[in-house]
Amino acid sequence: MLGYFGPAGTFTHQALRRITTEEALPFATVPRALDAVRDGEVTAALVPIENSVEGGVTATLDNLASGRPLVIAQEVIMPVSFVLAVRPGTALGDVRRVLTHPHAHAQTRAWVANHLPGALVTEGGSTASAAQEVADPESRHDAAICAAVAAELYGLEEAASDIADNPDAVTRFVLVRLPGETPAPTGADKTTLVAYMHADRSGALLEILEQFAMRGVNLTRIESRPTKKAYGEYCFSIDAEGHVGEPRMRGTLKGLHRVCREVTFLGSYPRADGVRPKIARGFTAADYDAAEHWMDDLLGRPHRA
Repeated sequence: MLGYFGPAGTFTHQALRRITTEEALPFATVPRALDAVRDGEVTAALVPIENSVEGGVTATLDNLASGRPLVIAQEVIMPVSFVLAVRPGTALGDVRRVLTHPHAHAQTRAWVANHLPGALVTEGGSTASAAQEVADPESRHDAAICAAVAAELYGLEEAASDIADNPDAVTRFVLVRLPGETPAPTGADKTTLVAYMHADRSGALLEILEQFAMRGVNLTRIESRPTKKAYGEYCFSIDAEGHVGEPRMRGTLKGLHRVCREVTFLGSYPRADGVRPKIARGFTAADYDAAEHWMDDLLGRPHRA
C-alpha cells in the first residue's frame, strides 16, 4: 500500500491519483509519511518537495537529508489551483476569518488583500484540514483556501475560484521508497542528492559546483539548508539533470565524494516532464567510452566492455 501527506483532499492526494487509483493511506505530516516508509507501514509515500512560487518544501528536504535513508522513485508535477471554500449560505462579504496552509496563503496573498482586505488569515497544517475545519458549523473560521476537491469532499461551496496570484504555479511531488536497485536510465532523468561541506570556508561551494560543471551536468535546483547540528552550518540540496547510470553523473558523484564531508544520494528517477538534457560535446556516454578505450590503448590492455 502507498501512503501520502494527507488528509484526503490535499493537493498531494490529487497528485497521487495521477499515478494510481489504488487505495492509499494518508498521514498527518510529511515526516510521519516518510517514517511510515522507513518502518514498513507502506511501500512508498508521495510528498510535496518543491513549489514554483515558494521553492523547496522544507519539511520534505530536511527529513530526506537527515533521516534514515530513503530514495526518490518518481516525481509528479501538477498545476495548483485554489478556491475560497465556505459553508453553504456564506457570502464573500461575510468572510472575516480564513484558514489555509502557509504555502497556499503565500500563493494567494494578493488576491486576499484585494478581495478580503479586512480578513484575518490563519495558517494551519494542510489545505484539506482547513476545509474540514471550516465545514464544522461551530468553527470560528468562515472560509478555507483549498483545492476544489477538498471543498467538495467536505460539503463546502466555492465563494471564489482560481484565486492564485500566479495562474501558472505548479507543485512538484516525489514518491519516496526504501533504497534498492536503481532503475535504468531513460534519457530524461534527474538525480537528487545532499552535499555537506567539510567546513565553511571561501570556495567550498564553488568546489562542489565545479564537480557538476566540469562534467557538463546542469542543475535544476540547489538550496542551502541548515544541518541543525551547529549554528551557521549548512548543506546543499541539489537536483541535477542525468542518471547515476550515466558516466558523467557517476563521475560527478565520485568527485563530490572526494571533496565533501558527506554526500547523501536520494535517487535517480525519470523526469515528470520528459525533457532530455542537452549534453555538450565531450560529455556523452560515447565520449566517455572513447576516452576509456584511448586510455586502454595507451596502457596496452584490452578494451573494457
